[in-house]
Amino acid sequence: MSTAQRPALALLRNGVLIDDGFAEAFAMKATRVIVTAHNAQWARHAAEAATGLATSVIACGCEAGIERTLAADETPDGRPGVALLLFAMSGKELAKQIERRIGQCVLTCPTTAAFAGLAEGEPVALGRNLRFFGDGWQIAKLIDGQRYWRIPVMDGEFVVQESTPVIKAVGGGNLLLLARDTDCALAAAEAAVAAMRRLPNVVMPFPGGVVRSGSKVGSKYPALSASTNDAFCPGLRGLVPHSEIAAEVRCVLEVVIDGLSEADVAAAMRAGLQAGIAIGAAGGLLRISAGNYGGKLGPYHFHLHRLLEDRA
Repeated sequence: MSTAQRPALALLRNGVLIDDGFAEAFAMKATRVIVTAHNAQWARHAAEAATGLATSVIACGCEAGIERTLAADETPDGRPGVALLLFAMSGKELAKQIERRIGQCVLTCPTTAAFAGLAEGEPVALGRNLRFFGDGWQIAKLIDGQRYWRIPVMDGEFVVQESTPVIKAVGGGNLLLLARDTDCALAAAEAAVAAMRRLPNVVMPFPGGVVRSGSKVGSKYPALSASTNDAFCPGLRGLVPHSEIAAEVRCVLEVVIDGLSEADVAAAMRAGLQAGIAIGAAGGLLRISAGNYGGKLGPYHFHLHRLLEDRA
């Protein structure tokens, strides 16, 4: 491995090089929506549909995912549920995505209801406009100061809270996992995502929590705002002057994390780092890096070495 390919200040843990670099993240707006249903299966159907096509704000409008499943005693109506987290670059865009996704994917799903999952924040419409689907038959109900709408549908009624709070959040935390081969990279990524999913307030919005098409800002084509992260493409080793790929690296996968706070993203990244280190070089994970843009894109910088030093 050349000097350029092995950062001089890299840290070695269980045979895995940890770059002396940082993941650069940016400010987002977020909300949590609780979806319940007659049983867990239908709550899951609605949740998966509502968070579909929500991997990246580059082209999806929002980033979203399932935070966790909820037992009946954890939900507002005492039925099985799922907690969703949705993130967007502005409150206006997030409000549009919430209404569209709840209206098309939750209202339409048998037996479901939808509730706000945050206690405080700037309220945006959840059911305020969806109520008009009731064509005048909708009924408002006020419980403990919160307004709910009962919209008649063919299996009974769709209950939805009037609004959901939106708060400031953080998007774009990330880890780059450089491995010996595809099997090793998948194992490391799956372990990192599993560790992160044990934590609250975060989602990893890509399929299975993992992305292979990491991107850099800009492109040789003016119409594109992002393009392939060529420095981390094994197939371009020796072709791009700034390649980060060593000879023994054959596969790189990225885990992207969105969280309700800087501390939430840091905790998830730390959990992912530790999961990767536990696999170690013996398991084929050779290096952990992170994507940044020289500190010019976002105000949140998650330094990998500092994350490992901070056990709090």
